[in-house]
Amino acid sequence: MKFKKTIVGCSVSAALLVMAGSAAASGFALLEQSGSGLGNAFAGGAASAEDASTIFYNPAGMSRLSGSQLAVATSEIRPSARFSGTVTGLAPLQTAGAGTGGDAGSWGLAPSGYFAMELNAKTRVGLGINAPFGLQTQYDANWMGNFQAIKSQIQTVNMNPAVSYQISDTVSLGAGLNYQHISGELSNAANYSALAFSKGGNALLGAVGTNSYGMSTLTGNDSAWGYNFGALVDLSPQTRIGMAYRSKIRYNLSGTSSLTNVPGALLAAGLPQAQSVTVAMTMPDTFSFSGFHKLDDQWDLMADATWTDWSVVQQLNVLAANGSSLSNTPYNWNNTWRVSAGANYHYSEAWTARMGVAYDQSPTSDAFRNARIPDGNRTWLSLGGQYKPDKQSALDFGYAHLFVNSAAINQLQAAAAGNLIGTYNNSVDILSVQYAHGF
Repeated sequence: MKFKKTIVGCSVSAALLVMAGSAAASGFALLEQSGSGLGNAFAGGAASAEDASTIFYNPAGMSRLSGSQLAVATSEIRPSARFSGTVTGLAPLQTAGAGTGGDAGSWGLAPSGYFAMELNAKTRVGLGINAPFGLQTQYDANWMGNFQAIKSQIQTVNMNPAVSYQISDTVSLGAGLNYQHISGELSNAANYSALAFSKGGNALLGAVGTNSYGMSTLTGNDSAWGYNFGALVDLSPQTRIGMAYRSKIRYNLSGTSSLTNVPGALLAAGLPQAQSVTVAMTMPDTFSFSGFHKLDDQWDLMADATWTDWSVVQQLNVLAANGSSLSNTPYNWNNTWRVSAGANYHYSEAWTARMGVAYDQSPTSDAFRNARIPDGNRTWLSLGGQYKPDKQSALDFGYAHLFVNSAAINQLQAAAAGNLIGTYNNSVDILSVQYAHGF
């Protein structure tokens, strides 16, 4: 009966994950896979192994869990992205009265669920359901950069069965498979006047008009496999280190590119209102090295360094069914490091306070930053706590504020989209809660 309840709980978590969307880490990664880790800014993630959420951060950590455990968590993420500047290269009629887009960020939900159970003294198995990547930015529909971006959304759902094995008193290994589904939606205004001039010169432009535009929407989805593995080593009864790796996941999204309000003259010239498209996309691999040290009966110290291979994101090339490129946006992202440090203070057996700081590099540079992901380097400040009403249960809660560096943009995405010039002022707030129960 308990096992059936666990499966039902995980299924509910999976259904909720379709709402995940707002990136809090660099690029479009989501670190918020547990409520217990947020208060420490996820420092020591591959070494802490406090609860079943270790399935995501380092599956070898399940070796530290006894019996069976269910952990469910949710994070409310509120990014803010405000542009100030101007756009050049567009006809005055197309920018008349246009604003700066408002706040492109909004609240997003990132739930997760984990179940781990002990098969014998050395072996544990588990299942994690989470959303490792997500993004949502949305501007006012008539803002000055609407030919570059209006809505940008990426959602993932990841199922991660895993196993751990304790090979000695001091060393444990773990591994898992990841079946991940991705869906995305990108929209922007379509400049029919510029398109008409490029296809038929002044004659077609005269038939279409000098201030003609509609909406372009790209949707797609795919599923693919990846893997993760890790090791946990006890250097002493007080100190342990963890190493964890998550693989790349390569997608080939299939979907549709559609246009609204297409002028009849462009339809007659062969412009389709909708067509099938494909987009190749790769999620990066990561490597983490973490440490955990119990200083005394009250203080725990932890640290982490994580490398992410964001260089896999070089472009977003949308291909038509015949193999021709409909659009190709350069990203030219760089690999990044995230470093963090944290501490726990145990007031009593029931109450623990958490704190943490982190520095998270952005993969993008000023030369290639665009309105869909106006990312910047960020500094985390986190606080949290844990309450244990009994030996089997734990309630974790945490809050983090991310100070994001001002991000310059000078992006000529395409002649028909204009040149967006200015600065983004960004920040992120995160609230997390988690309940874990052992049985």
